Amino acid sequence: MSDIHPTAIIDDSVKLGKRVKIGPYCCVTGNVELGDEVVLESHAVVTGNTKIGAQTHIYPFASIGHVPQDLKFGDEEVFLEIGERNRIREHVTMNPGTQGGGALSKVGHDGLFMMGAHVAHDCIVGDHVILANNATLGGHVMVGDYAILGGLAGVHQFCRIGEHAFIGAGSLVVEDVIPFGAATGNRAVLSGLNLVGLKRRNFERAEINALRALHKSLFIETEGALMTRLANAAQQHAGSACVQTVVEFMRVEQNRGYCTPRNR
Repeated sequence: MSDIHPTAIIDDSVKLGKRVKIGPYCCVTGNVELGDEVVLESHAVVTGNTKIGAQTHIYPFASIGHVPQDLKFGDEEVFLEIGERNRIREHVTMNPGTQGGGALSKVGHDGLFMMGAHVAHDCIVGDHVILANNATLGGHVMVGDYAILGGLAGVHQFCRIGEHAFIGAGSLVVEDVIPFGAATGNRAVLSGLNLVGLKRRNFERAEINALRALHKSLFIETEGALMTRLANAAQQHAGSACVQTVVEFMRVEQNRGYCTPRNR
């Protein structure tokens, strides 16, 4: 049995899983699907073509699924998918996609979106991602698994944040950040590798050392073309899964350039 407060407004079109809990003054409208054991605390709003996975917990005054903040949006049919076991804190906003970006915004599993975080239209966010207080993603941003954005960090539209990357608090990111990288500043520069995150997640020392060597060859010793150095590193560290992750990330055609150390 679901537990729905009598003051909550729930459209007939909404599909509820098992043991859903909806608190006072919530508003759930449109083609919304709430998975098993989803919790909406008081005053949360969910609307549109929005699907929310099991055991996700949404806190007061979050706004999930309202139309994109994009002047090109023409009231077309668009979608938002949120995975399982996410924690979506107070005043978080998440918007669906737009026709120009594939019509879908997608958030993975086990994420933590702290107070005031924003996931814009057409964003693709991986698993175990953390957006600290008031961290903001522009449209069409891609965020890899286990990435962390510090409080008040902002990411420019069309940028990519690689898996296991760390963005420092208050940073403004206008270029792609490589997997396992750490970026800080306004405008953000690559300050090294996310060594703290790598150690906390028990990456092998051999992998960390291979990433150190890759970082040095790509961004410190800058003789020759970047893509040539990348190809050489791919060969030299063929046995390193982490290095190959960075290589694959950088070989994808992209829009924004790469976040590099200062003066590089």
